[in-house]
Amino acid sequence: MIRQPAVAGQFYSASPEALSADVARYTDLSADRRPALAVVSPHAGLMYSGHVAGAVFSRVDVPTTVILLGPNHTGVGPPLSVYQDGAWLIPGGTVPVDRDLAGAILAAFPLAEADASAHRNEHCLEVQLPFLRHARPDVSIVPIVLGSDSEQTLRDLGLCLARLIRDRAPRPLLLVSTDFSHYDPDPVVRQKDRHAIEAIERLDPDGLGAAVKRYRITMCGYAPMVTVLHAVRSLGATGASLIRYATSGDVSGDRGSVVGYAGLVIT
Repeated sequence: MIRQPAVAGQFYSASPEALSADVARYTDLSADRRPALAVVSPHAGLMYSGHVAGAVFSRVDVPTTVILLGPNHTGVGPPLSVYQDGAWLIPGGTVPVDRDLAGAILAAFPLAEADASAHRNEHCLEVQLPFLRHARPDVSIVPIVLGSDSEQTLRDLGLCLARLIRDRAPRPLLLVSTDFSHYDPDPVVRQKDRHAIEAIERLDPDGLGAAVKRYRITMCGYAPMVTVLHAVRSLGATGASLIRYATSGDVSGDRGSVVGYAGLVIT
């Protein structure tokens, strides 16, 4: 099964040559790339958040397999949707799905369902692929979108993913696709997002939940982030580093209503 691009020509260029040039422009070839357990990357249009995503992928040694976790913006499909097999098409090539690992996740976590419908028009994972393919042309993926915010489910899924990838060599990278606060004035967004970022830097899923509730942080990828925090804690993570933070106002010039973008690396 080939998953067709849903947002080519909207969130990023539909031209293979132009897309490749855009990704290269956002990538720092001089940066020191190191192994990581997980990364956090935004999923807005490349013109708004591509410089944040590019800064993250410039600093990570991307392994052969990446498990992508993002929010279900469309409301279509089951609460926990795993794209099981086939490949995802983007301008300039395809990115294969790691069927064996996807099957292992489905077998180990009964709440997960093999499903393509939740992914068909969902942009959050698709916009990561040009960066992943640029960093690692032979990369394969396991796409997962979450519509559930059950704390127990997120914790159990994170621990399940940790068990499945702990002894795989090379160990798959976990990727959280999320934007942070939405549509507040720029100073408010930055202040709110600082609370969420500090909880992630502490590898504290409960602290993140508390911050999101207390400060009303509209972080669309909250569920994937909590899931991955549980996973990396189980895997022995030592810390998370903020690589770059920005808002849409940095590009648009409109500071009255912005979206926050944070890129982090967890090791």
